Amino acid sequence: MNQPPSDTELEILKVFWRDGAASAREIQAALPQALDWTGSTTRTVLERMRAKGLLVRRSVHGLAVYEAAQAKADILGGVLRRVMRVLEVEGPLPASAFAGSAILSPEELRELEALLNAEEPRNFAEKKS
Repeated sequence: MNQPPSDTELEILKVFWRDGAASAREIQAALPQALDWTGSTTRTVLERMRAKGLLVRRSVHGLAVYEAAQAKADILGGVLRRVMRVLEVEGPLPASAFAGSAILSPEELRELEALLNAEEPRNFAEKKS
C-alpha cells in the first residue's frame, strides 16, 4: 500500500525512532497512557503498519520484532509535503523551521529539507536503505 501514516501511527513510529527495533509488548509498554491498548490491539496496529510499508517484521529467537521500514526524514517529509499542498505553500520550505525538534538530528534536518524541496516526492512505500 502507499498510504501515509495516521497520527497514531506517527506516535508509534516515534517509539521506533527513539528506541529502535522492538516487540509488540515493548511497543505497548512505551505507548502513551492515553491509548491504553490491549496486547492484541497493539499487534493488530503493528501488522496494519507493516501492510502499509511503515514497518518490517523479523523473528528474533522466535519473537516477532518490528522496526521502522523507512528513514525518519522520508516519513516526515511526506507528511509535511501533504500539509504544504493543503496550505498551497509555494516555494521552498526551510527545514530550519523544525530545528527545535527533539527527534531530528542536524543530518536528518538537512535530509528533510532536501526532501521538502525536491521536485518529486519519495514514495511512502519505499524501503530505507
